[in-house]
Amino acid sequence: MTHYFRALLCSFLLLLCGHTVWGAPQALTVSTLDQFDDEFKSVPCKNDDRQEAVKTLFEKMGVTASEMAIDKYKRVENVVIRKQGTSDGVIVVGAHYDKVNDGCGAVDNWTGIVTIAHLYRSLKSVATQKTILFVGFGKEEEGLVGSRAMVDKIKTNEEYCAMINVDSLGLAVPLVMDNTSNGKLGKATEELAKEMKIPFTHARIDKANADSSSFLARGIPALTISGLTNDWPKILHSRKDQSTIVIPDSVFLGYRLALALVTRVDTLPCDVYKY
Repeated sequence: MTHYFRALLCSFLLLLCGHTVWGAPQALTVSTLDQFDDEFKSVPCKNDDRQEAVKTLFEKMGVTASEMAIDKYKRVENVVIRKQGTSDGVIVVGAHYDKVNDGCGAVDNWTGIVTIAHLYRSLKSVATQKTILFVGFGKEEEGLVGSRAMVDKIKTNEEYCAMINVDSLGLAVPLVMDNTSNGKLGKATEELAKEMKIPFTHARIDKANADSSSFLARGIPALTISGLTNDWPKILHSRKDQSTIVIPDSVFLGYRLALALVTRVDTLPCDVYKY
């Protein structure tokens, strides 16, 4: 499987010569595959260590103290990094940082946290039109607690344009989890993957849920980008979910696709993906 991803990446990276991210400004910084390799040499395996590890990772990416906050609710805490936009509208880029008791939670969902941290790194020096909230959600595994708490506090006059969730990359090519995603956003992601020649698929994972569902329930266009194989039930929520099973090439492709999607959504009117 690793050789398969290396072959895909060789073809994909050749296409990038002389290019930045599709439609993105020149100031954007693109992370490298080697940097993703490094991120999975050590993964925090205890839930009690995860929030602090999220903060440390974002600080490594250049987050300042004034940009980061811990949003505390009755049952949960979310890590929130705010990148102010130049006009109205908000995009949420999220991933949950908690894990189940078994395993290290490397796939589910340290891959998501690493991805959104690198998305921040790529976008931090770019003047975006919309404000982007990078959110590490707590207690997703206990019933989407963190994302539901955030959504419950959104005021009716706040314009949330989209929510892009990253959950469990690292095992296969990027996919959109259709059962937890807005159809228009899913189609836009598919079109971007085709433009970029990134391998991509759709999947319904009916036994799984994700933080994007909390935003969909509020009428906010949302989707989840994942990277699972058909045998994911044998890996996630088990002792097998370790850093050694993560394919960094897969995470890198998911990051590149998510980065293109965020930059595309940022340039479009806020109601484009609403039903």
